[in-house]
Amino acid sequence: MQVLEYGLNTDFVIMWYTQNMSKKTLNIQEYELPITIQEEKEGGFTASCSVWKDCYAQGETVEEVISEISYAASSLIELYNEEELKIPLKLKKTEKNQGREFNINFPLIIAVN
Repeated sequence: MQVLEYGLNTDFVIMWYTQNMSKKTLNIQEYELPITIQEEKEGGFTASCSVWKDCYAQGETVEEVISEISYAASSLIELYNEEELKIPLKLKKTEKNQGREFNINFPLIIAVN
């Protein structure tokens, strides 16, 4: 069994945005999401977040499990915000934008043999 660990300080972040239509502002929040990816004996992969027990996913490939855990984390952030719960991830930065265009650095993670 092989365990792959991705420290998200440099490789992987979750982007979350809120939009205020009346003021035409867009807030983008960047969170660190430390994950562990594990290859399963039966095939496929699982991913879990060491600091957020509710955040986990599975997929057939490394790329799929990363996509799935990103979606899970984004959904959990939305739920936690609605319920006014504390999000257990480190917030790296928040950007506010009032224009129609914005630039972000979005990590692209792929498995290479």
